[in-house]
Amino acid sequence: MRERAGESRLKIWLLLAANRLHVTAAMALVVFTTFVAAVTLLPEPLMPQLRSGDTIETMFSTMIGAIITGTTLVVTIGQLVLSQENGPLGEQRARMENAMDFRDFTEELIGSPSPADPSTFLQEIIGLAQQRVETVRSEITGNDNDRLCEEVDEFADSFVGNAELVRDQLEDASFGSFDVLFAALNFNYGWKIFQVERLANEFEDDLSDEEMGMLDDLKTALSLFGPAREHVKTLYFEWALVSLSQMILYVAVPALVVAGIMLTVVDAGTFPGRTLGVTNMTLAIGVAFTVTLLPFLLFTAYVLRIVTIAKRTLAIEPLILRDSQR
Repeated sequence: MRERAGESRLKIWLLLAANRLHVTAAMALVVFTTFVAAVTLLPEPLMPQLRSGDTIETMFSTMIGAIITGTTLVVTIGQLVLSQENGPLGEQRARMENAMDFRDFTEELIGSPSPADPSTFLQEIIGLAQQRVETVRSEITGNDNDRLCEEVDEFADSFVGNAELVRDQLEDASFGSFDVLFAALNFNYGWKIFQVERLANEFEDDLSDEEMGMLDDLKTALSLFGPAREHVKTLYFEWALVSLSQMILYVAVPALVVAGIMLTVVDAGTFPGRTLGVTNMTLAIGVAFTVTLLPFLLFTAYVLRIVTIAKRTLAIEPLILRDSQR
């Protein structure tokens, strides 16, 4: 996915792969360090302002309002997303029937019961597609058109390498973490469907009916992966938003307590002296300010991942949306 997106490894890791709590901690450290450095290095008139009770009161009274408003908004968004899961009996039955129809169709193709584990379910679909592309290669190897044989062989090599990599990544992945969806994003099924369609159209006169049927079977297997991945993505989004709502509620209470303490107890003489050349008052205000920002930083870390995934999976069909793949 990183190669297809044309992005740096660090950026992909930060936006997607990194643990969201670690990203939140890193942003909190940056905020604290920047705040302390700015107050320490900027002109001296800034220090009397920080020592002023009015400045502290204004700063943290504003943060209390922001924490309460922001927490309420995030939890409300989470509840709105989850409300889509609620509905009358008829709608729930229709959802169940659609899901079971898809599982029955998958079971018919893979020749065994559809796995209940999301990672194994995706593995089976990729394994089916890999098996079918190997069959296509073995059958077309003896074709009289050398260019067709060369392109099919190149396509199959790329396909098998990508499939084996993703299946290995799914092997130890468990739903609830981002690992399942992250591995699924590495399988560019849309581009593979396009290549199958291109081969079938460009070499239509050189392919027998049996070979065309094999390409159609491969396309069917690849087409299964799209809705399966989108379903896993939807479930992950709901899971992530629930987890985000919980954690924001967890950190919002300590943040409110810290803001309240700074508002009612701390004044210019509460933290005298210096530590490592930095006034203790600056350090105290920096720590308190960072703690009160934790709900927002946590929200930012999760939303960065969610919107990045959404942007990279806008098209379920074989459409190229990124310039790096053109």
